[in-house]
Amino acid sequence: MVEERIQSIALHHEMQRSYLEYAMSVIVGRALPDVRDGLKPVQRRILYAMHELDLTPNHAYRKCARVVGDVLGKYHPHGDQAVYDALVRLAQNFANRHPLLDGHGNFGSVDDDPPAAMRYTEIRLALIASDGLLSEIGSSTVEFTPNFDNSQHEPIVLPAQLPFLLLNGCSGIAVGMATSVPPHNLGEIVNALIAIIQKPNLSDKTLLDLIPGPDFPTGGEVLINKGIQETYLEGRGSITMRGVAHIEEVRLSKGRHRRFAVVITELPYQLNKAGWIEKLAEKVNYGKIIGISDIRDESDRDGTRLVVELRKDTEPEKVLSILERRTSFKTNFSSIILALVDGQPVQLNLRQLLEHFLSYREITIIRRTQYTLKRKENRLEVVEGLLRALFSLTRIVEIIQALTESSNAKLNLRVHFDLSDIQSDAILNMPLRRLTSFEKENLHIEANSLRLDRKKLNNLLKKREALLSTIMNELKNLKKRFATPRRTRLREESFNLLNSSANVSQQEQILENLPKTNQLIISHDGQVQIIAPQLINHLHLEATLTSGHHPSPPQLLLPISQHPSILIFSSSGRVGLLRWEFAEQQPRNISEFLPNSLLGDQVIQILPLNLEANLIPSVSSIGLLSSDGHFKRLPIEEFHDLSGRAVTILRLKEGVSLLRVVECFENEELIIGSSLGRLLKIRIQTNILPMMKRTAQGTLLLKLLPGETVIGATCIKEEGSLMLATTKGQIKRLNSSSLRSFERCQLGQIGLRFRDSDDALVDLQSAKIEVMSGQLSSGRNFRLRVADWEAEDINGMGKKIELLKGEQLKRLIPLVRS
Repeated sequence: MVEERIQSIALHHEMQRSYLEYAMSVIVGRALPDVRDGLKPVQRRILYAMHELDLTPNHAYRKCARVVGDVLGKYHPHGDQAVYDALVRLAQNFANRHPLLDGHGNFGSVDDDPPAAMRYTEIRLALIASDGLLSEIGSSTVEFTPNFDNSQHEPIVLPAQLPFLLLNGCSGIAVGMATSVPPHNLGEIVNALIAIIQKPNLSDKTLLDLIPGPDFPTGGEVLINKGIQETYLEGRGSITMRGVAHIEEVRLSKGRHRRFAVVITELPYQLNKAGWIEKLAEKVNYGKIIGISDIRDESDRDGTRLVVELRKDTEPEKVLSILERRTSFKTNFSSIILALVDGQPVQLNLRQLLEHFLSYREITIIRRTQYTLKRKENRLEVVEGLLRALFSLTRIVEIIQALTESSNAKLNLRVHFDLSDIQSDAILNMPLRRLTSFEKENLHIEANSLRLDRKKLNNLLKKREALLSTIMNELKNLKKRFATPRRTRLREESFNLLNSSANVSQQEQILENLPKTNQLIISHDGQVQIIAPQLINHLHLEATLTSGHHPSPPQLLLPISQHPSILIFSSSGRVGLLRWEFAEQQPRNISEFLPNSLLGDQVIQILPLNLEANLIPSVSSIGLLSSDGHFKRLPIEEFHDLSGRAVTILRLKEGVSLLRVVECFENEELIIGSSLGRLLKIRIQTNILPMMKRTAQGTLLLKLLPGETVIGATCIKEEGSLMLATTKGQIKRLNSSSLRSFERCQLGQIGLRFRDSDDALVDLQSAKIEVMSGQLSSGRNFRLRVADWEAEDINGMGKKIELLKGEQLKRLIPLVRS
């Protein structure tokens, strides 16, 4: 009997079977993400457990230990530290392009500092996870399966509305295989999905134009080469990453000479900053890298800043080249797009991954629609039963009163009125307040609305065009809510002189190769270009233009021979240097020449500083006007030593933004205007408008009346004039001498009487700028010469330009030029 239960099996067969079972268990149950929601099982279980705990973005944080306990006890019977590590990574903004969890506490750092213990940290779902992964889970969109002990049910996959495998990337090591997917930009991914829906046979070239490369959360640069094409077309490749650095002159201490330093503001993705510094220091100490005298980490909450100080007579560009060749400052990301498709590991290219997601999204929307349709039909059935009962209410009451037992009421109603079980129950449970005529009308309205919804839902299920249109609309809405500007710059591998990775000697070399007669031009739409003087003549910048669809008006035209320093101010109160030196003869967007920390901010003003040809006289200070009427002056020295990153120069309250930057000259007049046409003139003197520090908020100069807004400010000479413009196209040149001087927070005086009662002042500019353009709400623009407008006093009403119906004047754009 015992011998019959014993089977002889070859050892190598048993080892092969056991190994394959173990391998598939690791592949499917631990290491690889699903192509549909882009999550590994532990990540999916963490998110679902938090959804069950109702840890949504509008609820309070909960201890991570509670979440880990629920995950272990209900869904994931493994080590608590493994679950906590996975939870921490989902909350790290330097590891994920769009973190799925919102953490409160210490969740580690780019220096590889460990997170605090789970009993100290707190967590909740991020908005993109709550709305983009879990919002449809209660609509029968996905299948559920029993957990490990059959006590609970867990989703097989989450109803993802975005391909999170591409958005946040993923890395995992299974048995005999691995996956490593880089993160991408949400807006680019959505554009590609919509393009594939509209044109399924989209060419590979167009697809790669829509998704040109990864977008890492830590920024940096990606070199466009064959590796990106191999990744996207074959599913495997090597992507070259590089940090961002520039050359600065730094002062060592008081009385000592300045020296050059390589300043690193961004490091490649997943590079340990502290470890990189330690390895670089070892190589310097052992003589493997020469020319470096000191390494300092000056990083703060505003961003990364590593200062590699150089020895005297060391060539900075050579050290930067050595850092790229001998350290991880330039490294490769080995990408393998491997994911589970129908439970099997498959290597996918970019198109296949997007198509798998779209197929899954169609299924989830169909199941969601069927679930919603069933609920609508059930409710419609109840409402129709209630309406039928209200029309035969007397007979229903008589039937019920004639019964001897209440248990027969439901059966009698079904027989006499041909009702369903659901309708009979609804009638018997109907409260007395439903008998009013108002409730009858509400039931009629509800029934008509339900019938209309049923028709729309049936149409969505029957017509695939309507289904695809729904997918595109939902993708566009998600893009509008969650898309952010690209953080990682894309660079051609053969061209490495762009932006903040450039250094002083490279700048000088490029400028020497350009003709000294060329000029830098920046248009209002943010296009930067270096043009020859012959082309300037063809622009006819001195000529007036009537309103029309002209090219975007220029706002800056400067000779490159003067090597101007150009400041860029953002609405968030930050300033940085424009690296215009690498502009070309073809127009390029201004975002390519900005510091990384300014990307995504709204640029409100471009200001040239200290031009050698005295285009602008020596400026004593820079004035900053915020939207709440506060104004502060900063000494010009604050802007002389700006590094490659942007700095905050104005502390703003929530909802307040930087509105205007003014060049302030001692003893001249500062004029601030409001939408009601109020003008406040104040003399610029230290005892009236003192110099302040960067962290100061400023002094309140203009108190706003209800419904009034600040529209701008300018600094003019005592006998100067300014241009005023309104939304209805009323433009006036006002002589400043007709304005009285006021103290701070006084009402000021009306500088322009409106021809239309519903008009409002929209902009004011100094009339010392000879040429200005006007931007209209329809996209049209015009150009005017200040000399053509006669200066008037406060009683003058100026001239009115012709506007189309519904068109408004948005702003005046002065042309700053040599």
